[in-house]
Amino acid sequence: MTASTRTVPFVRIALACGLAASTMLTAGCAGRGGGPKDTAYVARDVETLYSEAKRRLDRGNAKLAAALFDEVERQHPYSPWARRAQLMSAFSYYTARDYNKAIQSATRFLSIHPGNKDAPYAYYLIALSYYEQISDVSRDQKVTEQARQALTDVERRF
Repeated sequence: MTASTRTVPFVRIALACGLAASTMLTAGCAGRGGGPKDTAYVARDVETLYSEAKRRLDRGNAKLAAALFDEVERQHPYSPWARRAQLMSAFSYYTARDYNKAIQSATRFLSIHPGNKDAPYAYYLIALSYYEQISDVSRDQKVTEQARQALTDVERRF
């Protein structure tokens, strides 16, 4: 056997291994689609969307209700319903115990509508969301301080 005939099987094996490895890497990149999913965009009128979100909230599905209230704001940003939906989204997140999103949603409402008649409620939701995150007095008190500051802010403003 010559040297060139001995290397041919080795090259074939190396190529087969390389092909198998690249196939596995490519398949691994495909994933299973387990990432966060947005609500699918289906154009609906504002009253239908808002009432569906309210119905979901009344039935105890606060996470889905919050997503639907966010969808009201996304599809109809300049309607009066969008203002209500922003605050209801914050309340829905609070009900679902997703306090960070509740704070974020209420803060967004206040940044857009600072003089709205429902602004005190948004401040109150922020304070409650911080308060609910206080876990133990022996741990870091940053959240406790944020809750105290938010409640002081409510008291000072209103």
